Amino acid sequence: MSGANLNAAVINAAAEQVLFSTLATDSGKRVGVATLNIEKALNALNLNMVQLLTAQLTAWRDDDNIVAVVLDGAGEKAFCAGGDVRAIYQASVTTQGEVTEAATEFFKQEYELDYLLHRFGKPVAVWGDGIVMGGGLGLMIGASHRIVTECSRIAMPEVTIGLYPDVGGSYFLNRMPGKSGQFLGMTAYNMSGADALYVGIGNHYLNHDDRAAFFDALVGVNWCDSQAGNHQALHDVLDKMRNQCSVPVAVSVIEQNQGLIDELMAGSLDEIMSQVSSLDEQITTTHPWLAKAIKTLLAGSPISLSLVHLQSGLGEDLSLADCFKLELGLSVNCCAKADFAEGVRALLIDKDRNPQWRFADIASIPQGYAQELLQSPWDDKNHPLKAMG
Repeated sequence: MSGANLNAAVINAAAEQVLFSTLATDSGKRVGVATLNIEKALNALNLNMVQLLTAQLTAWRDDDNIVAVVLDGAGEKAFCAGGDVRAIYQASVTTQGEVTEAATEFFKQEYELDYLLHRFGKPVAVWGDGIVMGGGLGLMIGASHRIVTECSRIAMPEVTIGLYPDVGGSYFLNRMPGKSGQFLGMTAYNMSGADALYVGIGNHYLNHDDRAAFFDALVGVNWCDSQAGNHQALHDVLDKMRNQCSVPVAVSVIEQNQGLIDELMAGSLDEIMSQVSSLDEQITTTHPWLAKAIKTLLAGSPISLSLVHLQSGLGEDLSLADCFKLELGLSVNCCAKADFAEGVRALLIDKDRNPQWRFADIASIPQGYAQELLQSPWDDKNHPLKAMG
């Protein structure tokens, strides 16, 4: 293959990482459809995909003939299993201790895309079937219509790679019932569709087999020129379809055990670690979901656990834009100074699943270390997200 043909093939392959189409409707309006299209990688987001999505979503937002947008993922296994962080890892190990352009640009553009979805105006539906993790959850939580199914498996697993629940986690985790947001961040617990509905990540439920019926229903919606009217029309269609689901919503494990979760996650970080470490064997035996969650917590990065605890103390005072600005500084600092590179090495590069964390446990972390990671590398005037909000 010639150099020109090879370059063209690479460009085409990159462009096909997200497929864009529009759906004609009976009302004469159109619905934009964006499909994440790297099925072998469980549709994990890379910077190219973020840029493609941002450009097309911006165009659809400004197109009066586009009344709504749907995001979904190729294949049966996942909407989006997170972010493809290998490029950030390579930059981090090459220039250890330094904030890299690769990390700054990836997180900056990812958070700008998430913020665009939160502020889109027109209805945005996400087909959250299968695996939805990390960066995929960032896309989903920004949508107005967040569809989960009996096959949804949703998590924020950053504690396993030395990061923390970003993509707006500082905003939405603190708005969940009780201490459930902190529990999800510390344990990487895999939520079911029922759990996601309970904590507010999902707001509509359909069955895995209803995807084609959902797209058929979009054709018949009485779309109009009112964004508020279109939001309500889509809500009404999804509510009607839910009533016809053959597989009912299961009971949420988190809802059933909210009291237990609140007890385990109460107090200082030292107290939490003591509480989870001394759980009665009878409880973990009768609650296998909890045993798995606690095992993940205890194996996670101590720095990440301390960051999730700090994050949970932010409350609901910060705006969404302020949360993204805080997270950008924290994320690049984690890549430069914390456990991110080692976590990615162990899980995704060498795959030995044996990370050697910077500190052996919570008690070994120097006082004030986690707070220092919260300090932004930039002042307000030079912050990469200064225009946000």
